[in-house]
Amino acid sequence: MDQLELSTRTRLADIGRARTRFGDHMPALVDTVLLRRKAASKLPGSDQWLFTDDAMQQATPGVVAAHRAQRLIGRDVHDVTCSIGAELHALTGVAHRVIGSDIDSVRLAMAQRNVPSAALLRADALRPTTRDTVVLADPARRSGGRRTHDPAALMPPLPDLIEAYSGRDLAVKCAPGLDFDNLGWDGEVEVVSLDGGVKEACLWSTGLAESGVTRRASVLRSDGSGWAITDAEDDVIPEQAPGEWIIDPDGAVVRAGLVRHYAARHGLWQLDPRIAYLTGDSVPEGVRGFRILEQIKYSEKLLKQTLSKRDCGVAEILVRGVDVDPAVLRPRLKLKGSLALSVVIVRIGRSASAFICEASR
Repeated sequence: MDQLELSTRTRLADIGRARTRFGDHMPALVDTVLLRRKAASKLPGSDQWLFTDDAMQQATPGVVAAHRAQRLIGRDVHDVTCSIGAELHALTGVAHRVIGSDIDSVRLAMAQRNVPSAALLRADALRPTTRDTVVLADPARRSGGRRTHDPAALMPPLPDLIEAYSGRDLAVKCAPGLDFDNLGWDGEVEVVSLDGGVKEACLWSTGLAESGVTRRASVLRSDGSGWAITDAEDDVIPEQAPGEWIIDPDGAVVRAGLVRHYAARHGLWQLDPRIAYLTGDSVPEGVRGFRILEQIKYSEKLLKQTLSKRDCGVAEILVRGVDVDPAVLRPRLKLKGSLALSVVIVRIGRSASAFICEASR
């Protein structure tokens, strides 16, 4: 089966050959091969795994799971929502002992095939079945087929999960959009991004959190590089006019509420105290910046005139704090020039400004 191309061009012929050879097993085999190919970049080392489509999509990316596992080196870890075993795989060889459980018997059987070195059992995540282990959980984020940000609507419900393991070392993967300030969590909240996209938040109980840290942003790359920032760092920054550049911090920094801390680390300041865009006279390494060419008071008419004078034919439009839809605004500008520019529309004080910029990359 692995030798079949299974592309749009060859799909019918390939399925015909597979049906001749494998009979009634053909649909399951084709699905497995296609899922393994989809999972290759997300879950390195899973080329012989078994999946369901939902389980593969819900699985933690390998880079993120490996990052989390580094905080659990040498511990006994029990993943109480182990599904097909993505977190178990990352923990193998790092944790002292790896235990997985799930209420879904099909996914549990897949986890046994995917991570044979883990000890597995079928159990409800809300019923503790181990002692002296770090408990790892990943509640399902969908309710009624739709993604939810309500902690009580997760499966299992987040408040119930926290209560079930009260006093235990607990790490809970959850959506980055949860309202952590009203959750009553007294440990650490870590927001994680991968290759520029915010992937998740992880709640670390007090026993697993770094002393003095309640918020952390971890910025990861698929090549294994990355960095982190926490609320234990300085957040004192100046208030002054825009510098040479505008910088849009990584989404993990914004979601974790660490924009000022990031600014202080890199000698930047905010365009406005309520807006996440930063400004300064240099761009941090590895970050995209926008070199300011001109600042104008925002109006659609003035922006159109300004871009026309600058021979702009293509405009990237970024907006914060202003009720402007870039997809609606862009065609109304009717740009006909030869240059590509960036426009940052942002509220500063009580008025909206537009910055005409050149992007660094």
